[in-house]
Amino acid sequence: MPLVRPLSPDHDQEVAELATFFNETLGFCPNSVLTMQRRPAIAKAFIELNKAVMKNEGRVSSEQKRLIGYLTSANAGCRYCQAHTILAAHRYGGSDERLENIWAFRDSPLYTEAEKAAFEFALAASSVPNAVDETIQASLRAHWDDGEIVEILGVVALFGYLNRWNDSMGTTLEDDAEQAGKRWLGASGWQRGKHQ
Repeated sequence: MPLVRPLSPDHDQEVAELATFFNETLGFCPNSVLTMQRRPAIAKAFIELNKAVMKNEGRVSSEQKRLIGYLTSANAGCRYCQAHTILAAHRYGGSDERLENIWAFRDSPLYTEAEKAAFEFALAASSVPNAVDETIQASLRAHWDDGEIVEILGVVALFGYLNRWNDSMGTTLEDDAEQAGKRWLGASGWQRGKHQ
């Protein structure tokens, strides 16, 4: 059971209009946002931040951003966000093979050297304590420009917020997200956990 239950999608008209953004990303408005709308200013600010972070300004693709979000969420242990990011990565073109083998990225030909650098950075940046060092920075700079690095870290930071929100809240996992988690992450032991 969640700490605070989500409100209905039509509870706040302004939030509902902004939340249509998630129809493309996930196919539904997430329960995290429906819970945030108990304080509409938080929900609206979060949606605007999410839209800004996930907008593609450079070469970092929508699928890559969701895989970065997945690695960040897995590193933090948030099963809710793991399911959401893997679902969204699929909706943005991630193949079954890429999604099922994300943890083999270091040695896999399925991922480019640029992706590998971004993924290592995401894992280091989402670690506690932070593990970004000069080697990781140099690798990232070899493949991405400053604006793209800002986008990549924006995703890590956004999911840092979401991981803490959803794991602390025990946000109820939606059916489509649960099915995505089982399909692409089940072999690695993913379960919905406390997100009942």
